[in-house]
This record gives sequence, structure tokens and C-alpha cells, in this order.
Amino acid sequence: MTTGTAGQISDVDVSQEMETSFLEYAYSVIYARALPDARDGLKPVQRRIVYQMGEMGLRPDRGHVKSSRIIGDVMGKLHPHGDTAIYDALVRLAQGFNLRLPLVDGHGNFGSLDDGPAAPRYTEARLAPAAMGMIAGLGEDVVDFVPNYDNTLTQPSVLPSAFPNLLINGASGIAVGMATNMAPHNPGEVITAAQHLIRHPDATLDELMRFIPGPDLPSGGRIIGLDGVREAYETGRGTFRTRATVTFENLTPRRRGIIVTELPYQVGPEKIIERVKDQVQAKRLSGVASIDDFSDRRHGMRLVIGVKTGFDPTAVLEELYRLTPMEDSFGINNVCLVDGQPRTLGLLELLQVYVDHRIEVIRRRTQFRLGKAKDRLHLVEGMLIAIVDIDEVIQLIRSSEDAGSARARLMEVFDLSEVQATYILDLQLRRLTKFSRLELEAERDELQRLIEHLEHLLADEAALRELVATELGETADQIADPRRTVLVEGSLKELSAKGRKSQKPLTMADDPCWVLLSSSGRAARTTDRSPLSGEGRRASHDAIVSQLPATALGHLAALTDTGRLVGLEVVHLPHLPPQATRPALAGGTPVKDLVELEKGEKVVALVDPGQDLVLGTRNGIVKRAAGHGAPTGRSEWEAVSLKGKDLVVGAAQAPAGTDLDSYNAAFVTSNAQLLHFPVSVLRAQGWAAGGVAGVRLTDGAHVIAFSLVDPQAQNRVVTIAKGENFYGDPVSSIKVSDFTEFPGKGRATGGVRAHRFLTGESELALGFVGPSPQAASSGGGARSLPDSLSRRDASGVPLDAKIDAIGTLPHVSAGGDAAAPPVGGAGPAAEAGAGAAAGPGSAAGFPVAGMASGTLPGMDTAGGVTSADAEREARREEIARAAAKDVEDAVIVSYDEDDEDDSNALF
Repeated sequence: MTTGTAGQISDVDVSQEMETSFLEYAYSVIYARALPDARDGLKPVQRRIVYQMGEMGLRPDRGHVKSSRIIGDVMGKLHPHGDTAIYDALVRLAQGFNLRLPLVDGHGNFGSLDDGPAAPRYTEARLAPAAMGMIAGLGEDVVDFVPNYDNTLTQPSVLPSAFPNLLINGASGIAVGMATNMAPHNPGEVITAAQHLIRHPDATLDELMRFIPGPDLPSGGRIIGLDGVREAYETGRGTFRTRATVTFENLTPRRRGIIVTELPYQVGPEKIIERVKDQVQAKRLSGVASIDDFSDRRHGMRLVIGVKTGFDPTAVLEELYRLTPMEDSFGINNVCLVDGQPRTLGLLELLQVYVDHRIEVIRRRTQFRLGKAKDRLHLVEGMLIAIVDIDEVIQLIRSSEDAGSARARLMEVFDLSEVQATYILDLQLRRLTKFSRLELEAERDELQRLIEHLEHLLADEAALRELVATELGETADQIADPRRTVLVEGSLKELSAKGRKSQKPLTMADDPCWVLLSSSGRAARTTDRSPLSGEGRRASHDAIVSQLPATALGHLAALTDTGRLVGLEVVHLPHLPPQATRPALAGGTPVKDLVELEKGEKVVALVDPGQDLVLGTRNGIVKRAAGHGAPTGRSEWEAVSLKGKDLVVGAAQAPAGTDLDSYNAAFVTSNAQLLHFPVSVLRAQGWAAGGVAGVRLTDGAHVIAFSLVDPQAQNRVVTIAKGENFYGDPVSSIKVSDFTEFPGKGRATGGVRAHRFLTGESELALGFVGPSPQAASSGGGARSLPDSLSRRDASGVPLDAKIDAIGTLPHVSAGGDAAAPPVGGAGPAAEAGAGAAAGPGSAAGFPVAGMASGTLPGMDTAGGVTSADAEREARREEIARAAAKDVEDAVIVSYDEDDEDDSNALF
């Protein structure tokens, strides 16, 4: 091959030229286009877009601007490529169905899973609040700047990134000879794991997976096969399957329907509809009568699949999983740039790269601020010298011929630096007052303290790391939200429907576990019986009303409000992946789907038939039932003989290894009376007995809550009053009090006042007595309680948001073997609300039903991993569910489902 320029000709080997050119092209694609940087999680075009939008002042509090203007600025100043590539990247940064935490706030049609976006002249954009954390501190020399393509401007080589963007938002890209595909994760979980790694540099992958149990996809859905997730966290490569979230409804009196509310990640409804129609037409899929898309922006995803009469909806759903993208695979390939080189990283390495980057950012910021503080202190000290002899300074300046000579004489006479002398010459006369001197002295003292603090940070690595962890926690308070994706424990082969024609029963180990019931009626079990954490941020379905020790193949019973006990096999419950924070039962199975209930009947609590049970009824009856187990050959039996229309409102059992006689039985009535008395005064009765009088009720009053209370624990009393004002509008108030303010009375007495009604209030709607109350709504969403305690007979404060039930934090026993008291809630299920922290002795307390609204408490960093973790990992696959139905293997997470759950059907 012959080449030449300006009359010069040289011979070049074609193969060598092709090889060199291809390698240069490949490196350019890898380094400058397709792969994200492990530190800020952005590709170069994404980084340039976010940076340039920040330079344009497109902050969240400003108006949107045309996307075409943003594209023009980015292309003209930083990115010398086509406008289409820039717009595609801008659109992806704004798509909430692709990113877990969008960095761009788009206005207009930015596309969907089935359709592309509108042209840039029709759309507008600005930075999202999360993006401000990505560029915060750029003016403080926290990262290196490099020249742009024509060396006329500079741009950051990496963004400061106040949160681990790569793990939170994931990434996808195809380079030359390699590709990347990274799954999104929950912001709160990732930041908590990063904090743990900062404070525990020797942390293992097992410890980090207690904070990050798996991906958290923007579209929600269910992830099945966590073995592939763990493999990806270890090696950087792995596969898991995602499933649509469905419910069953009656479309007509004679036809059932499958309602799809969440689809697998990056799968659109039109793709599902097209595949279903193809499979039906090919006669590979039977039982589907219709499929309609009722999705909209207000109600979200709603795909309705009609099932033909005579077909089992569950069997049809299994076929839909097998034959359509309602079950889809996601291959993790964590390829990203580290020091300019492509590497495949596991979870620990990804977090470590980010933590090292963030520590370096904070160190450079500290050095910058230290330099600025020293420079300012130098000027302030010069000002103080000049003010002391201000008359002489003025005389010296007036007698000088020009500014240069005045500067030189000031430096000579007062021993000032050139910077100080220049600053004094620029001084305004109004700064010469006595008050100004006091201000300068105060500023000097403050600067000295600041300099001392900054120097301490630079000298003490531990202090610097703690500052990084603290700032990450502050970021989490702003961007963290509840988990959306349910994780299904087990192996992919066992749980996946793809390619599976029949299910074979699995052999399960009869391992010990905890069985949990939430205030919203969701039931689940843990993989072992290690102590459950009560720490962490509130999530939906995390208010616990029953907690029992059991085994995977054991049997318990569900107590209903009609006084029936219905047998329940633990093996049918979904199980929770190990977590370092409080358990949330969003993926649990509704307990009403596990037991046969009559119309209008509700489950009050889960109980162990082999242990003594104490229950209270709406008409004030209390009964201590002797725990002799289930009657031989019966799957259901009466726990109490109820008279008339009486109903059970609450029930509880003492933790194993504790004396039931040491507890108190507590009633709360609708006319705001609270009574508690020792359980020891109650004689144990058989299952069919009717109980004895527990609390004396006035005409029209009834019991709204019943629980067992450990007098030695730090218990709280929560009451919510309701009524109507003069105009007929509903009014309500809430009050939290210390249980020690309520004196005990004898059984069958009236108790003491627990709540003073405000004008218009007529009765109590909900009550709770026990430790660490956690308020909730009927859909399981978290609600907060008042922070301050009120007097025993005080009035409440206005209720901000509807509260339907109150549970408690997980029970903690000394040996990890105690049973958390199963307590029934009064009334419909609840969206768990924030409550007071567990106090001393709270391990022995019992939950009830309740209420609350408002803000969520902050998340605390959990400690290390127990010795049981290694054993749990070894038998994780072994404990997979016997029938392997995906819904029954799920659990953790969530979103508030108030609009979906029928409070009347609770439990």
C-alpha cells in the first residue's frame, strides 16, 4: 500500500495498518464510548451531558429547556459526535423504567418500553435532584479536569458521584470484543453496604449481601434463582430470571382473569401481547380467552389476561411463564473501566472502587477547603493588624504617590505580605468600624477552629473515612426509597418455568426458622432461627404482629376472629433471604390464601397449638387456653366458644422459655379505657371453653385491642380517636403514652382513662399496648407515630395520614429460640408505620393493632455477620420450597399498596 502527503510517498504494510487502525478504533470504543467508569458509573457521553447541564444551570429548581439546546451545547463544547447519540443518552438518563434513579428530569414524551421518544425539538429536560449529588463539589478541585476535543475548554475526567451510581442504576453497552450488562440496585441498600465497607474494610461478600440481597429493578417484578445473583456478585458474571407480578381477579361472575401489574425488566406490554397471540394461534398455549392492556400513567401497569371457563388460572399462568416473556432472563456481566482498563468486577470490588474514589474526593475537597481557609485567615490577620493602627495606615496611604508605593510601605512598616497589603488598599471605609473589628476577631477564631478540624481529617484516616460514611448516610436520606423487586430464594433450575414440563417434589431439611405475620396479613418464614434485626429504614409490610419459632416442615395454626384455629403447614410459606436489616414481608403470601376462611372472616394471629394461648374478645372476654396441640385427626377446631356476635380481637403467647404468669393481659376499649392485670389470675381452660370476664364494658362500648405485655419492658400505649366535627367531616387524633403511667386493676374491672376526646371525637378506632409500635395502613405501607409522649389521660394530636393497624419490631430472644407473641390487630390490616425504638426488655414485648403517618426514621448501620451465616449459605438451595411455586418462595421489599388491598379483606 502506498500513501503520501505533500509530495512524500511511503510504503505501508496493509495488514499492519489494518491491525493498528482496528486496535485504535477498538480502544476508542472501549474507553471513550461503550463502557462506564467504575467510579461514577457513567459513560463519557453521559458524563458530558450531566456536567454540561450543570454548567448551563439546569438545576431541579429551574425550568426545563429544549432538549435540542442541551444537545447543541454538549456537541459543540464537549462531545464531537452525532446529535442522535447524545439525544439517545439523554433520553436513557430520564427513563425511570431503565434507571433505578434517573439523573435527568424529562418533560414530554421520552419514550416507553414499546415506543421511542419524540424528537428533541418536542421534549424538554433539566437535571433531576439525584444528579446534583453527581456534580456536587466540582468547583473544589475534587477531580481532575482534562481538555475537550479541541483544547479550548476543560471537562471532568470523572464526576465526584455522591452515591454509587454504577450499582444503583446499572449499565449496558457493547464495545469491540466485550460488552457490559449491569443490573440496577436499591439506593438505600447499596449506600448502606458502602457505609459498612468503609467502617469495616475487611468486610466479606457474605456481609455485604446481607445489605444487598439482590438487584432491585425499576419495573419491580420478581427475581428467581438467587444462586445466579450470588455467582455474579462473586465473579462479575451470572444469570437470574425475572418474573411478572400477577394477581387473580373475577372479571365476570363466571370468568377468572390474570392481572399483570409488573413486568420483567425491560419487557413491554406490547411484547407480551404479541407473544401470547402468537402462542395461542400456534395452539401451543391454551386457556387464554383474551388479553387487554389497561395501563395508564395514573394507575400504572395493568395487563388483563382472561382465562377460559374450565381452565385453572394457576396452570395457565405457569404456561404463560414458560412460553412468553412474562418470565425472562437477565445476564449480568459487570465489565467497567478501572484506571482506564476494562475489568470484570464482583460486588465487593465494585464497592471498593467506589469507596476509594469517594475517599479521594473528600480528601481533595478537604485539602482545597484547608487552603481556602488558610488564605482567608491570612487576610483576616492582616486586616486586624491594619485596624489596630488604622490612623497610621490611612496617613501612610495618603502620603504615598501611587498604589504601588503605598503597598510597598505597608509591607515594610507593618510587616505585611503583598496579598495582605493589596487587600487593605482595597478596603472599604465602612469596614473600619469597631463592630467590624469584632466580626473579624470572631471570623479569625472560627477559621482557626475550621483549620484545626480540616487538618485533623487529613491526618487521621479513620476520621476521614467516617466523614465519607456520614455523608453517604445523608445522601441516602435524600434518595433512598423502598425496594420494588421481590427476591425468590432457591436455585434457578428448581424455580424457573422455562423448559420445565413437570415439577418434582424436593426433599427439604426440617431446619428451624421464624414464622412471621405482618399487620397487612402477609406471612413468611426465615431460612434459619438466627436473631432478627430491628434496625434499618422502614419499608412496607414490616410491622410484625406474630412471630413464632418453628421448623421448615412443622405445623402451626391461624386463629381467626370467629375463634377458629386452622392448621397451617410452615412449608407452604415463602422464605426471606438473610438480611442485616428489619424483615419486610412485601413478597409474603397473604395468609387468607393459605387457610380456608368463611365470608368476612379474618385471621387475627398465628399461634403454636402446643403452647398456652391467651386471647381477648370484642365483648370483653378473656381466655387462657391450655396448649395441648391440635385435636387428633382435625385440621381445624375452636379456640374459644363465643356467644352471639362476639369476635376475637387479639391473641398472644409468651416466648419459649419464659413464664406466661409473669405477663399482663391488656385490654383497650372503644370508650378510651385501658385495663391490665396479671395473667396468673387466669386458670387454663380447654379449647371448647368460653373464657371468663376480662374487662367491664359500659353500654355501647367494645374492646378494640388485646395483647400480652411484659411489665419489665419499655412499653408504649398508642390510641387513635375518631368522630365528626360540626360540619360532618371526619376528625381523628393520635396519642402515644408510656405504659408505666397506667396502673393495673383487677380482672373484670373498668380500667383507667387512656385518651381524652377532643370536640367531635366519640370513640377510639385503634389501640396498641406493647414495645416499639410500628404503625401501618391497610396496604402495608409505613406510617410514623408522634415522637413525643403524652400523659395518660391527655388528648391526642391531629392524625396526618390514615392508620389501620399497628405491629411491632421483630422479637429478639436471648437464645434465638423464643417465640414472638402472635398478636391480633383490631380491625383491618395496616401499612406499617414508624415507631419508637425498642427499649430495654423489648424482646419480651408483644404487638397489637395501630396507626400513624409521616416521615421515616433514618437507617442505622448494622454490625458484622454471625457464625450462622456460613451454615445458611451452605443449605440455602437445600431449603428450597417443596412445590416450588414462585409466589410462595418470594420475599422482601416493596412499595405501598394502599390502592390495591381491600382493607375489609385484610388477613
